[in-house]
Amino acid sequence: MIGIDLGTSNSLVGVFSENEAELIKNEFGNVLTPSVVGVDDNGEVLIGEIAKQRLITHPTKTMAAFKRFMGTEKKYEVNDLSFTPVELSYLILKKLREQAQRHTDEKCIEAVISVPAYFNAIQREATIEAAKLVGFEKVNLISEPTAAAIAYGIHRKQEDAYILVVDLGGGTFDVSLLELFEGVMQVEAIAGDNQLGGEDFTRIIVKDFMEMHGIKEKIISAGDYAAIWNKCENAKCHLSKENIIKIKCVVGEAQLEYEISLEKYKGLCEPLLKRMRKPIAKVLNDSEISLKEIDQIILIGGATRDEVVRGYINRLVGRFPYTKINPDEAVGVGAVIQGELKESKEMLEELILTDVCGYTLGVDMAEKTSTGYRDGVFSPIIERNTTIPVSKISNYYITHKKQQWMHFAIYQGENRLVQDNIKLGEIKIDLPKGIKESDPVEVRFTYNEDSILEVILTVPITKASKRLIIEKAPGRLTAEQIEQRLKKLEKLKIHPLDRAETRLLIARAEKMYVESLGERREYIQHIIRNYEDELKKQEEIVVRKATAEFIKQLNELDKGAFS
Repeated sequence: MIGIDLGTSNSLVGVFSENEAELIKNEFGNVLTPSVVGVDDNGEVLIGEIAKQRLITHPTKTMAAFKRFMGTEKKYEVNDLSFTPVELSYLILKKLREQAQRHTDEKCIEAVISVPAYFNAIQREATIEAAKLVGFEKVNLISEPTAAAIAYGIHRKQEDAYILVVDLGGGTFDVSLLELFEGVMQVEAIAGDNQLGGEDFTRIIVKDFMEMHGIKEKIISAGDYAAIWNKCENAKCHLSKENIIKIKCVVGEAQLEYEISLEKYKGLCEPLLKRMRKPIAKVLNDSEISLKEIDQIILIGGATRDEVVRGYINRLVGRFPYTKINPDEAVGVGAVIQGELKESKEMLEELILTDVCGYTLGVDMAEKTSTGYRDGVFSPIIERNTTIPVSKISNYYITHKKQQWMHFAIYQGENRLVQDNIKLGEIKIDLPKGIKESDPVEVRFTYNEDSILEVILTVPITKASKRLIIEKAPGRLTAEQIEQRLKKLEKLKIHPLDRAETRLLIARAEKMYVESLGERREYIQHIIRNYEDELKKQEEIVVRKATAEFIKQLNELDKGAFS
C-alpha cells in the first residue's frame, strides 16, 4: 500500500520501507511534484514541474489549485479540451502511481490519500473517484491534520491530548484542532482562509518591486512578470538566512535592481500575518479551548518554513511548535505510515478522523421585541464545528392564539439575520385548533457525513409531523440510499436524557444522593446537574465524554474517595 499527499500546490507519494516512511523522488530528483496540469501548443498534456514552469507564461493553458473545486461541476477549458477537477486530480495521481511502481517494481493497487479536514462527503467521494480512474482497487482517505499528527507519532501516545495543526500551503491556510481522547482521534474545530498562502508572501515582494520601478501589472508581459516573480520568490526563500537580499532582473530591455531587508520584509508581511491570527482564534473559541490547554502544535505546509511566518506563530501561541519533519512532507509521511498500520492491522478504526459540520444550520424565526415581533432572525440548531453525524431538536412556539400553521425556512451561515445567510429550503406544518402559546413545535435537524440534512417538524400534542430532506448535491444518492443512511442515525434521534444507559447512570447517582448527607449529598447533586446539562447539548462526542467523566465520579464515590 502506498501513501499519497494530494496537495493543492504540491503532491507526493511514498512507501513504507525498512521500518520507516520513504518518500519517492520524481524524474527530476524531487520528492514534491507540483499539482499543476498544462497543455502545450501541440495539444500534449503536461503534468507537474514542466506545467508549473508555464503557469505564468501560459496561464490560459495551465491549470492549478483545482483541488479547491473537487466535488463541484467546474470545467477547465483549454483549446478543444475540457477537464473536470476529478480528471485533473486523476492525472496527478496517475503520475504519482507510475512513479511508485517504477520505484517498487510492483503494481500498486492500494493507496491511502490525504484530504483536507474540511472536505465533505462529496469532495471525498470525488477524490476516491479520481483514484479509481487511475486503477487503485482499494482507497483509504486520511485527513491532512491527522496524517501530520501520525507522522509525529501522536497516535502512539497513551494520554489524552489536544493537538493544534497549523497548515500554511502555497494557496490556502487551514487550522485544525484535534483531540486524542481514549484512543480516539477526532476533529474538535476547523477554520481557515482559502485566499491566504505562501504565494501571497511572494506577491507582496513582487508588488513592492514593481511599485519601486513604476511598473504596471496590466501592461507588463507574462514573460517579464514570470521573471520578476521567480527572482522575488528566490529572495523570499533566502531572507531567512540573510538580512539583505539584492536581485537583478531584466524587464523588457532594462536591467532593474532591487534590495530588500529582513526588516522590510517583516513590515510588508504584517497584514498577511494578522490574517493568520483570526482562524487560530476562531478554532480556539469554537472549541472553548485555551492555548494553555494545547499539548502539541504542529506546523505543516511549505510556507511555514518562512522564518517570518514561523516567528509570528511562535509569538502568537507562546511556544515553539513541532517542526522536526519537513512541513512539505509531514502529511505524506503520515499517509505512508497510516497505510503500513492498516496493512499490519495496527491502526484501529477509531483513529480515523471524525468529520465536523463546517457551517451553522438553523431556521428563520420571529424574535419578540418591545413593540411586537421581528421576522428574519437566524436561530441556529446545529452549530458549526459540531461533530457529525448529529441529530438535534429545538422547540418553537406560536406568536398569536389563532395561528393556523407554522412555516420554517432553513438556512446555513453565521450571520444573525437570515438575509445574510444561504437559504437551503423551507417546510411548513398545520397547527391544531386551540394550540397554546406554551405548546411547542419541535424542529429536529439530523445531519450526516453525506451532507444530507433531514428536517422533521412535530406537533407533540397531536403527534402530527412533516419531513424535508435537503441534499448538498441533489440526485447523487437515490431516495432508497438516503433512507438507508438516515436509518443508521436512529439512535441519535433519541435524546441523550432518554437513553437507557444515561437514565441508568442518573438513577444510580440519585440512589447515592438518597443514601448520603451533608457535603457528599451536595456534591452528588452538583455532578448530576452538570451531567444533565451536558446531555442537553445533544452532541454525541460531548455526551460520550461527559458519560465517561460521570462514571469515573460515581466509581470514586463508591470507593469512598469523597469524604
